[in-house]
Formats: sequence, structure tokens, C-alpha cells
Amino acid sequence: MSLIDILFRVDEICKKYDKYDVDKLRELNAAGDDPFTRLYDTIDSEIETAIRAKGITKEDMVARSDLAIAIGEKIQLIPDGSNVGGSSDKATTSNPNHIKFDLQEAHLTDEFFQESEESSQFRQEYEMRKLKQDEGLDVISEGLETLKNLAHDMNEELDKQVPLIDEIDTKVDKARSDLRNTNVRLKHTLHQV
Repeated sequence: MSLIDILFRVDEICKKYDKYDVDKLRELNAAGDDPFTRLYDTIDSEIETAIRAKGITKEDMVARSDLAIAIGEKIQLIPDGSNVGGSSDKATTSNPNHIKFDLQEAHLTDEFFQESEESSQFRQEYEMRKLKQDEGLDVISEGLETLKNLAHDMNEELDKQVPLIDEIDTKVDKARSDLRNTNVRLKHTLHQV
């Protein structure tokens, strides 16, 4: 599966589950008709009740949230032995490998997201392969349509021949019966002679 396929698939999944984004629904002041939203609100209120029952204040919750963010930042500062390219003014002083982390968002300008020649070639190759695949599927579709028509014609021909075979079967049974009767009479005539 290519990167483009993964991106399209993730986008489709996000669209599919967009209705479960509770914060977005709250911003839109959506009615609580959705069972998921009602269940989410129920669980959220139960969590709030449990937090209050344990005596944790809102300030403690905010402090814990800040601690979690700080832990994440400390984890980012742990050297992992890889070399990160690019220049940055922010480097960790406790980092023995002199790994620099680019934490600035200033480089994320429109120029950063411009399509490169390599990505353009990749997109063209992807589109070409997609067109070839579509052409192959069209050929397969035409072949299946031909097979369907042949099967339909064979079915019609069999439907026409079933009564003829039944008639032949009836005539063969009558001829067999006549032959037996003739053989019986012939034996009877031979015994009399």
C-alpha cells in the first residue's frame, strides 16, 4: 500500500468518524440525539463525579496536565542516537551527542509545503499506474460482460433443448417397450414352431 493510498484511507476514516468528535459537536451546539454523544456525556460526567469524590480540584487537574506535557518534553530531550538534520538555535545542553531538535514552527511556511520535483514525479507515476490499473479493470469488465452474454446464450439454448431431449427420451422408452413386446412375441412364435 503506497503512502498516497494510506493518506486517502486515513482521510476517509477521519470523515467517517467525524460524527464522533464530541468537541466539534459541542462547538456546533448539536442536539444530543446521537447515542454516542449521550454515552460520552454520561461517562464524562461520571469521571467528573469520581474526580470530585477523590478530592482532586480543577487546579490539580491542570497541574497534572502540565506535568504530562513536561514529561513529554523531557522524553523529547532524551538522546536516541540518531542524527537529526537541519540547523536550529535550540540544542540541548545535556545532550552528549549534540543532537539538535528543531522545535521552531517558523520554517513551516508555504514554501515548505511546495511540491518538489521528486514528489511531482511520484504523483505522475502514481497517476500513470492508476490509469493503467483502470484500463486493466476495463478489459476485465469487458471480458466478464462477454462471459455473461455467453452464459446467457448457453442457458437459452439449454432451455430450448430440454423439451427436445424429453421428447427423445419418451420415444426411446416407447421404442424399447415395442422391442420387448416384439421379442416376447418372437420367442413365443419360435416355441410354437
